[in-house]
Amino acid sequence: MTLQRTLSPIRTYRNFIAGQSVLTRARGLARDAAIRLLAAGRSPDKAGIRFPYYHHVFDDERGGFARQLKTMASMGDFISIDDAVAMLDSNAPIDGRYFCITFDDGFKNWATNAVPLLLDAGAMAAFFVVTGCIGTSIEDDRDKLLDFYEQGDLLMEFLSWDDCRAMADGGMTIGSHTINHVHLTELDDAAAQAEMQGSKQTIEAELGRACDHFCCPFGRENVDFTAPHHPGMAARAGYKSFLTGHRGAMRRGASSMMIRRDHVLAGWGDYQLKYFFSS
Repeated sequence: MTLQRTLSPIRTYRNFIAGQSVLTRARGLARDAAIRLLAAGRSPDKAGIRFPYYHHVFDDERGGFARQLKTMASMGDFISIDDAVAMLDSNAPIDGRYFCITFDDGFKNWATNAVPLLLDAGAMAAFFVVTGCIGTSIEDDRDKLLDFYEQGDLLMEFLSWDDCRAMADGGMTIGSHTINHVHLTELDDAAAQAEMQGSKQTIEAELGRACDHFCCPFGRENVDFTAPHHPGMAARAGYKSFLTGHRGAMRRGASSMMIRRDHVLAGWGDYQLKYFFSS
């Protein structure tokens, strides 16, 4: 099984999790059951901006993602990241309920699966790419791609720059997720700045448009980045936002250089969205 997963690119969520241990799966089921109970009687926040973030929409997740977009549309309005940042920076009251959808890493299934469904739903999204992986190929860059995940046996396909240009032309935003998907706290300032500036410059050169938004890989404060140090570094590099991996709504007075986001899997049920968007 491991050999097959190594030789073949992952295109379904079923294959993506095929190597999980029995204990990991059992914990997942227990967590899901707890969330289902906790979601009862909850309702989404009445006001604020939620930033749901995904990594992938595999072939067997398309139906779930379409359903989630429909659910979010029933809860509030979709907005672009440019509009979300402008709302936060204005310091004006945020009276409505808004969703700004984001994606991390740069996988090929964004273009084949996520973007068509987003367009069908009338939703724009921000896609944060690891520039060192964009334009790689299964044939020529196998070892590099297998190293993307620590377990080393998940072969993921990444976007091409033509894919990125088509997505941007369709109204999507392409942002930076560094060059090499690094933990900023493990780098000295010069190396961290190079990751931020180099990825920004590459995106702007390839797309012919500004790259204004930065998403920190892994996104945990005091583990993967230090605030206000790394958000300040991003601002000096010319970014207008710094996105993290911490959950929660963004409301009046929140900083666009410390954006909280809610991690979502495209196969999750509506009760999971209800739970996380109310906490």
